[in-house]
Amino acid sequence: MHKKYFGVVITCFVLLCHNITLTAQEIKFDKGKKYILGGIEVTGVKSYNTQTVITYSGLRVGQEITVPGEQITNVIKKLWKLELFSDVTFYIDRVEDDKIFLELHIQEVPTLSSVKIEGLKKKKGEAVLKEADIKKGKRVTESFITNTRNFLVNKYKKQGFLHARASITPIPDTSAVNAVKMLVSINKGDKVKVKDITFDGNEALKDKTLRKAMKNTKRKVFGRFWKKSKFIPEDYKEDLTSLIDKYKEKGYRDARIISDTVIDNKTNKISINIDLEEGDKYYFGKIDFVGNTVYSDRQLASVLGIEPGDTYNGVLLRKRIQDNTKPDGEDITNLYQNNGYLFSSINPVEISAKNDTIDFEIRIIEGKLAYFNDVRVSGNDKTNDHVIYREMRTRPGQKYSKENVIRTIRELGGLGYFDQEAVVPDIKNANPDAGTVDIEYGLTEKGSSQIELQGGYGGGGFIGTLGLSFSNFAIKDLFNKKAYKPVPMGDGQTLALRLQASRFYQTYSFSFSEPWLGGKKPTQFSASLSHSRQFYYDWRTGRPDKSQRFYITSLTFGLAKRLEVPDDYFTLSHALSFQYYDLENYNIGLFGFGSSGYAKNIAYTIALSRDNRFPKLIYPRTGSRFTISARVTPPYSLFDGVDYGNLENEEEFWEKDDDGNVVYDDDNQPVADVQKIEQEKIKWLEFYKIKFDGEWYNRLVGDLVLKTSANFGYLGAYNQDRGVVPFERFFLGGDGMANYTLDSRETIQLRGYPNQSLSPNIGSTIYNKFSMELRYPLTLKPSASIYGLVFAEGGAAFDSFKNYNPFQLKRSAGFGLRIFMPAFGLLGIDFGHGFDSIDGTGQKNGWETHFIIGQQF
Repeated sequence: MHKKYFGVVITCFVLLCHNITLTAQEIKFDKGKKYILGGIEVTGVKSYNTQTVITYSGLRVGQEITVPGEQITNVIKKLWKLELFSDVTFYIDRVEDDKIFLELHIQEVPTLSSVKIEGLKKKKGEAVLKEADIKKGKRVTESFITNTRNFLVNKYKKQGFLHARASITPIPDTSAVNAVKMLVSINKGDKVKVKDITFDGNEALKDKTLRKAMKNTKRKVFGRFWKKSKFIPEDYKEDLTSLIDKYKEKGYRDARIISDTVIDNKTNKISINIDLEEGDKYYFGKIDFVGNTVYSDRQLASVLGIEPGDTYNGVLLRKRIQDNTKPDGEDITNLYQNNGYLFSSINPVEISAKNDTIDFEIRIIEGKLAYFNDVRVSGNDKTNDHVIYREMRTRPGQKYSKENVIRTIRELGGLGYFDQEAVVPDIKNANPDAGTVDIEYGLTEKGSSQIELQGGYGGGGFIGTLGLSFSNFAIKDLFNKKAYKPVPMGDGQTLALRLQASRFYQTYSFSFSEPWLGGKKPTQFSASLSHSRQFYYDWRTGRPDKSQRFYITSLTFGLAKRLEVPDDYFTLSHALSFQYYDLENYNIGLFGFGSSGYAKNIAYTIALSRDNRFPKLIYPRTGSRFTISARVTPPYSLFDGVDYGNLENEEEFWEKDDDGNVVYDDDNQPVADVQKIEQEKIKWLEFYKIKFDGEWYNRLVGDLVLKTSANFGYLGAYNQDRGVVPFERFFLGGDGMANYTLDSRETIQLRGYPNQSLSPNIGSTIYNKFSMELRYPLTLKPSASIYGLVFAEGGAAFDSFKNYNPFQLKRSAGFGLRIFMPAFGLLGIDFGHGFDSIDGTGQKNGWETHFIIGQQF
């Protein structure tokens, strides 16, 4: 039986679909006649069931079809779109009266059974295959091969391998049905460096200035490590635009590139020649605002910041209208959008250019005020909705404000439960006529619990620390068994447990905080309890002597309220704490009251802080954080009736022998019991402590950030006869981490010197420190944020205000690395070089290595 093709309609479609063909044999049938489909035979199948193919086609025996007609055309389109077949061909098998019998011949696309990669090391090859999505089971079509080859070549060209080549060879796999093996060969070649960049036609701007304007394409220069030379075509195109922008910044509005030539001699070096036409220099003339009713011309001119007669700067004009590099930029577009005018548009139009002066009209269409209609969040599987919504500055019915959208992103990221880089606002259903807009914040949750593991030597042995911190805890579900996954989560509370122990020292601590006490206002309540036990280290036996011990018990309650004035970045906090120090036969030389005694301390702390770091607390790029605080105790000496300067003349403070008799010296004067006097002075601690901590972040270029900081602390006494307490002192130097503290000391980081080496043994009462850090991120992924840093810092500590000299600094510099993982907190290492002497010999301290574990960022 001869077979016949369907005719002109399907033939035309076949030509459009490349691989679909129809052959013609002499079978008599009436074109355009409606037939009953009598049967379908499927041929060419290898891995599919014939009935499955018929089901894919949508045809069924007994249905009425037109040959040729739209039904058959749609079947071919449908099968082709499945991308399962490389050829689809319909034949007429036979015609019996009003019935027609068809044959559907297909050629299946082979599947990938295995892949081998050449030209790369094994691990890198596996990573590339994963990135290119080359895996077993893939359909190996021509488009897949072409797209994969282009992906691989472009991947390496973007890394500077201009001559990168890739080939993909499919090989039939005889051990499987309709399968192929794939051999991927990659030849990256050498990285292409830029030998030279030359310019022709430039007179107003020097070659050096123009090369500097090209941020990505740099010449190979010996000693420049911060920006390597490589040629990437996409970056080079951006740099050509930057060249013209540089001219526009200098007033040359008409500057253009006549030609640019990349001379590639097929080696690892190329040369670039750029031919320029600078044109004339222009100046701003008259600038009029048209269409503005909300803001006056004077207000808009103040934001624009451009005066008639200023050198024409097209880049500056564009930024003052709308700065796309800064979401919170001070420009006219943000001025309107922060006040509800989402649908406004601002366009600068040149209305005249006479001689060297250009007049502008800033044409403004203010549009209708916009209000938030529907505000939603997505992606929060663990965190309860109310924890998120209470931090949001955009609520249904509120006037649209871009500033509030940006602030919401900051607040949600600052919770610590979401990847701050991935908080994305999606503006939906913007309706200029109704003046409404919907917004949805897409969130990506990350681990909000941390395990703290530390190790160090101190107190006569190795000290290990285990801490568990749950920063998204839900105390209301504490007795709900179903909520333990592994602990109740979702309400934004913080619960921390910490154990620190060695053979000679143990401390146990518990803390809890609720950031929204009562659930209506951002008032944080916190409570903490700790108990420490220290035993004397017997150096002869290497064992602890538990008859000589020192106990500390501490309890603290705190309240912190977010303020609204001067702005809501401010927080006012209060804390009331109690410490009890108890020594028994324990003389370590830290305290003046000897080997046995006690001290009690009730202190009130008030602090004012402001924190507007953005966008990520782990790696801020802009903003600042500062805190000024005062920690004070009651002035007991004002009302306890004790003359602390005359205690040695009081009989109760005279030294007595075993029989209770007063001991006299050679001059027949009673001997004062120094330990009793010192015990009296610190029975209730009396002091005040003032501190200031400030840090500022500035983005320099790209993600390169400069952090500067200044710190100051002063510990004083109300009554000089009592003196400054031996507790609460400052210890400067080293990594700033305290493995354990017996006396509520504060350890201050100053790298390049041994720990606590820049303060006396009893600590300092005043210190200051200044620091600069250049930071650059290697990765900011949710699983791990890594950045490198170089630093320079200086500080000094003194035992009294009389000796204080803020410029007599111990200086250091160095470099380091930080790794932040949600489960373990911040880890890091620093290599610091101390330029000054510790012991006054004049010999610099040299290099020190510091390990940072669990330090706050």
